Amino acid sequence: MRGVLPTSAGGCGTLRDVAVDDTWAGLADEFADGAYASVKGRVRTYVIHRQLGEHLPPPPARVLDVGAGAGHQSFPLARAGYEVVLMDSSAGMLDKARQRLPEDVRQRVTFVEGDGAHASQAVGGERFDAVLCHGVIGYLDDPEPVVDQLCRCVVPGGLVSIMTGNAGAMAVRPALEGRWADALASFDTTRETGVLGLPTRADTVEEISDLIDARGVRPVQWYGVWLFVDWLDLGGAALDPDDADQLQAAAEVELEAGRRDPYRQLSRLFHLVGRADR
Repeated sequence: MRGVLPTSAGGCGTLRDVAVDDTWAGLADEFADGAYASVKGRVRTYVIHRQLGEHLPPPPARVLDVGAGAGHQSFPLARAGYEVVLMDSSAGMLDKARQRLPEDVRQRVTFVEGDGAHASQAVGGERFDAVLCHGVIGYLDDPEPVVDQLCRCVVPGGLVSIMTGNAGAMAVRPALEGRWADALASFDTTRETGVLGLPTRADTVEEISDLIDARGVRPVQWYGVWLFVDWLDLGGAALDPDDADQLQAAAEVELEAGRRDPYRQLSRLFHLVGRADR
């Protein structure tokens, strides 16, 4: 599942709806057309896709993407032949995903409106070969209820994939932005205001590993996500998004850095992969 850097796509399905407050509808366009369309967003999607490819069973395995947003991680999997269920608590975000849905993968994609803390209920107790949760738990005060649901939704031998903020690199962003007082304070905090203007919280690999391990999901590998491209962007020297060759080269460097110490330890995000032993 080598893949190439993703490009935008464009339209539908529904399994079961769970009504929740929609706090993300107003950010859907900025999230999908801004953050994910940027160099950082495209590199992040590519890198995680490649990292997943080292562990996923072959298609047409079934994948549940919890907090799937506008489908940036799910649609490349559907294009690779996987059967994908996109779950999000935001009706507005799911509408954005439907608008982006590529025609050629329509039959392999289903949408579910539901809260990750009640994921198993939202999918009617169904279990999946892989359960993804990328960029979600950092917006929660307590990640444990959602992590518990992720582990409930995976089949024995299946994959759980979690991506979230790296608490060990909290000082990187304010330092690169020249906010030295904030950077100094960041060594002793796990909270900040994220790039979308919302409060966020970071975790350690060890903390999330312990949570999944206690639920029968054995941690097998973790990777760094966002290192050099993030530093360039925060430092005001972002890459040209229209230079495809440079973008691909940068993504390959990010992919390799995410596998190696000390680079992965300095990444602002980490990607943890676990295998269900039960």
